Formats: sequence, C-alpha cells, structure tokens
Amino acid sequence: MKTDDYGAFCQYNPAQLEGAAQGPLAGMSCGVKDLFDLAGFRTGAGNPDWLATHAPAKKTASAVQRLLDAGASVSGKTILDELAYSVNGENAHYGTPVNPVTPGRIPGGSSCGSAVVVAAGLCDFSLGTDTGGSVRLPASFCGIAGIRTSHGAVPVDGVVSLAPSYDTVGWFARDAEMLARIGDVLLPEDRNESFASDTLLIAEDAWELAIPEIRAALKPSLDALAASAKQVRRLRLAQDGLLHWQKVFRVIQGHEIWQTHGDWIRTTSPKFGPGIRERFAWASTIQASDAQAAMPEREAITQHMNSLLENAVIVLPTVSFLPPLKGSPTAEEDRTNALSLLCIASLARLPQVSLPLATASGCAVGLSLIGARGHDRALLQAAIRVMEAHRVHI
Repeated sequence: MKTDDYGAFCQYNPAQLEGAAQGPLAGMSCGVKDLFDLAGFRTGAGNPDWLATHAPAKKTASAVQRLLDAGASVSGKTILDELAYSVNGENAHYGTPVNPVTPGRIPGGSSCGSAVVVAAGLCDFSLGTDTGGSVRLPASFCGIAGIRTSHGAVPVDGVVSLAPSYDTVGWFARDAEMLARIGDVLLPEDRNESFASDTLLIAEDAWELAIPEIRAALKPSLDALAASAKQVRRLRLAQDGLLHWQKVFRVIQGHEIWQTHGDWIRTTSPKFGPGIRERFAWASTIQASDAQAAMPEREAITQHMNSLLENAVIVLPTVSFLPPLKGSPTAEEDRTNALSLLCIASLARLPQVSLPLATASGCAVGLSLIGARGHDRALLQAAIRVMEAHRVHI
C-alpha cells in the first residue's frame, strides 16, 4: 500500500486482505468504506462508540468477497462520515481526508475516504455506499468517476445500513472503463440485453439548480454529448419541482434512519460530531404517518422516471455547487439544491454515473448520467462512450 498522506485510510482499523492469485481483477488494489464487514475486523462506521459496541465481523460482506475472489486485494478500510449520514466528508473524530484536487476544500461524503484513495492514486478503485449521494457527490468533488447502482443490484449483506430502501453499493475509479471492469464482477446481467439508450434527455429543471459557473463548465461536454446522440429531448423532470422531490426523499429517509439506528442511539448515547448530531435528532421526530404519507408520492415519481427512461438516458450536473472550504458551514440552500439533484436516482432506485468532465475555479465538476433500473451495465457502457468522446473533444 502506498503511503497515505491524505488521511483517507482508517488508522484505528488497519485491515488488509489479499485477493485470489488469479481472476479478472488480479493484482489490483481497492479501498473499502468502513461500513463493509471484513471477517475478523471491527466495522467502525465512522464513529468510535459504534466501533466500541460492536464485535469483530464473523463474515466478509458479499460485495467485498466477490472482489477478493476476483483477485483484488483490500488495501485498507476508508474514513467516512459518521454512520454515513452526511455529504461533507468531515469526520469530527477521525478528521477530513484531503481532497487531492483542491486540498483546502472538502472531499465530499459520506464515502470521502474511498473517493480520496482513488483520486490520490493510492488504490486502483474503491468501494463506497450511496444512499442519498454518498458516491456521486465525492466523485464529483474529487475529480473521479463513481457509480450508484440500481437499488438491489449488488448485495448489501454485511454492510451497515442507513436507510434500507435507498441504500446501494457503489464504487469509484479514475475512468469509466475501470468502473465497468468492477461492474463485470459485482453486477448481475442487465434485465434486457437488447436495451438501447437511443435518446438523451436534458433535465432542464436539474440544470437550473446548478450555479452558473457549473453550468458554464459543463456546457462543452453537454453540447458534445447532444451532438453525438441519436435523439435529444429537453424536459422538466418534476412538474411539482425537484425541491419537493427532495422533501419526499428526506422524510422517508429520515424515518428509516431512525428505525435503523434509534434503539442503538437511545441505548448507547453516542457522541456525534456537529451536523450529524442535529440530523439524528431531527430524524427522531419524524412520525411513521409522515413517512407513510410520502410513500405514494415516491412510487408516482418512480413510475414517472421508469416511463421516461425507456431507451433513454438523463444527463444532469452531479452536484449543484463547488466544494466548500474545509471547516466552513455549507450553505443550506446549496445543500438543499444538491440533494434535489441527488434524490432523483435515490427516490426511483435508479443507477447513476458521475464522470469527471470539467473544472471550474480549479475545482472538479462532474457530469452525471441516469439510466433505467436494472440496466447498470448498459449505463456503464454509455459512460465509456461519453468519456471517449470527451477525450476526442478536448
């Protein structure tokens, strides 16, 4: 393992595992977000009290075991936001991993350490989780590629849950080709092998949420993508507004989070850092009736998105704002707008790939593709074509 000068690996949990001698990933190294169980090691979930109150894992998470069996070696566990309940990547207990693109700015979270080890060249790829954007946002901030998979596509056994109906396994790499190589190991075959993404859907309401600097930085890539597409349609995804979708997402997520962790929090009284503490306190106030009332809206959104994505791919900015400076409070409006973009795939259980296609003010900026549920492999192939076209374009 290369020297970690970025504070991305868990020093309290120096787990390393050798992969099989042969396989499609033989000789490759990966980082693993410290939500995944590794047999014989404690899973820390980004919080010292969680680490202290949980025994070493008896079994390695299925997703990690598949990678080991394919020849990849685990270089170490990676830092994350506490229990994955943040998109900042600033851990009050273990520190903030250094963003290799903009060292003075946050790497994004919650899969911050996993993003950083790839961006810094410490690993060939890394595993993360994505509930509400925890792979996509740090991929954008750190200038790398990342995928949130279709909900249920990759097993989540042996992974500390946050909100079960949103939780997915995702991963990071420096390019789309490597994302697809990992997908060949982790993903099931697509639901319909004849599926073709013939139409590019430009989500105008999503683009409007991004700050002008991000829209300008991504415009050349968007124009090139539109020029190469067979068909292009401009549309508004949410007739009632993406900000409303974000509220639907948050109330269901918050209720599930408290159902998942409330008992442990009441019993243990863990010490949470700023932001995390307030978020859990808010989640504890959500009534089951509120979450139930939001469910029909979620299902209507899902059906709407499924109908749009028949032989189509949606293109949008991954994140609406540039990474803030470390230690500075993230503007509430920025966070809300970012989650309004990230919640689209989460609500509808869809795969989304973020690609490192631009910079603005020295910061990395990601462009995202959202594909049909269960067609993750087709989405990854589309991502490869986009990155190849981008290389030619520049």
